[in-house]
Amino acid sequence: MAGGGITDGGPGKRAHLYEHRFTHYFAFTCIVGALGGSLFGYDLGISGGVTSMDDFLLEFFPDVYRRKHMHLNETDYCKYDNQVLTLFTSSLYFSALIMTFFASHLTRTKGRKASIIVGALSFLAGAILNAAAKNIAMLIIGRILLGGGIGFGNQAIPLYLSEMAPAKNRGAVNQLFQFTTCAGVLIANLVNYFTEKVHPYGWRISLGLAGVPALFMLIGGVLCAETPNSLVEQGRLDEARKVLERIRGTKNVDAEFEDLKDASEEAQAVKSPFKTLFKRKYRPQLIIGALGIPAFQQLTGNNSILFYAPVIFQSLGFGSNAALFSSFITNGALLGASIISMFLVDKFGRRAFFLEAGFEMICCMISTAVVLAVDFGHGKELSRGVSVFLVIVIFLFVLAYGRSWGPLGWLVPSELFPLEIRSAAQSVVVCVNMIFTALVAQLFLMSLCHLKYGIFLLFAGLIIFMSCFIFFLLPETKKVPIEEIYLLFENHWFWKSVVRTGNQDPERSNGKPASTLQFSQQNTFDQI
Repeated sequence: MAGGGITDGGPGKRAHLYEHRFTHYFAFTCIVGALGGSLFGYDLGISGGVTSMDDFLLEFFPDVYRRKHMHLNETDYCKYDNQVLTLFTSSLYFSALIMTFFASHLTRTKGRKASIIVGALSFLAGAILNAAAKNIAMLIIGRILLGGGIGFGNQAIPLYLSEMAPAKNRGAVNQLFQFTTCAGVLIANLVNYFTEKVHPYGWRISLGLAGVPALFMLIGGVLCAETPNSLVEQGRLDEARKVLERIRGTKNVDAEFEDLKDASEEAQAVKSPFKTLFKRKYRPQLIIGALGIPAFQQLTGNNSILFYAPVIFQSLGFGSNAALFSSFITNGALLGASIISMFLVDKFGRRAFFLEAGFEMICCMISTAVVLAVDFGHGKELSRGVSVFLVIVIFLFVLAYGRSWGPLGWLVPSELFPLEIRSAAQSVVVCVNMIFTALVAQLFLMSLCHLKYGIFLLFAGLIIFMSCFIFFLLPETKKVPIEEIYLLFENHWFWKSVVRTGNQDPERSNGKPASTLQFSQQNTFDQI
């Protein structure tokens, strides 16, 4: 049950009775849901490649084009420092953070499918407008429409996947979103590699092809099922049970279905989910899942590399084709890492992946800073050996990110929140994520220009901080039923005093004495 009191026969008593078998229908619904990640990934990969193409720069940013082909010392780090150019990238994310709040209402009242369909339509319109752009205004408007698609999709899809998945496989299923994000990035880099040779409209092809995954997502969104959680929340109980039986592959879903109904009753009692989200009893989830992890995911520095990989490699002295090819290699690492994480995260857990990969990322950022401090910024291209070393280090960094902060940055927040505030919380997650995505996108090239190699030391310091945050504050959530994860905070060394103090109210205890409630919760935790 989602943050509600535990009574006899409640979710604490029922979780061990859940049954599921693999079905092709379940696989189809998850693949369709995960397609939303390809929209996000394709845009991440395509933006940096397009902004490094000569034809694109000549048409919209001639000053940047001239600086790109200069070889003066002062421009080594600053060739692409243009705030309008970075606005082309960041405007999408500013749009996404605003649209996610509209998506929250739609997701809660009309279901996850509705937001997926609206997101696909908005993204498709943005792709068409970008491909046909004649001026910067058309480019920015197109990016805003793309941002609407990202806002709706990223708000609904992680919830959709987490709610469709059985507890034992939730980590792997949810990471389909990250897998398709990585696949989208990789495909985008491959597209850029070839369209860069198509003059003068290769960039139009790159931007227009964003409509392909949007079209697939639109068709799939129409055909796939709504989640049982959402159907119960809307009062469509018969339909909810049929979908639950179909995706679990068994008629024996009584225990799980009763838990969904109990959670929905609590959710229906919440009239203002955004206000409820800030109650004391949800403070751990708010701090960890809605604020900390979404912000930290962007502050690792990885998305800076994804946005501007071709730009970075060209700034570091690589040729145009070599830059695109090098970024293609690093994004291959991202895709491979997501597969590793998908198969192993439910075995080793979330915390282990966060901490182990965090150590590797710190080493990679420090290594990059040291190499650039010694060998770069003197008006000459890097030697072949140093260039290869940098590609390898960035490859290892992306490999570490791709099995930790990349997928887990979406998985963990989607797990933490009870049903009554889940949609509102996911909006805050996406909003915070997009705020920091937009800020990083807007400020990275300027920071690279002014901080030079120091930007990578800054990222290393941030990763040290966020690794400590995970180590001390995040409980392990692997294989815990999604409607019982709140119990982890009631037994956590730091959060238990906060949560238990916040739970002493009628809404939480359903009229039961606090001692009885805590005893029942402890028994449930022991079963988990």
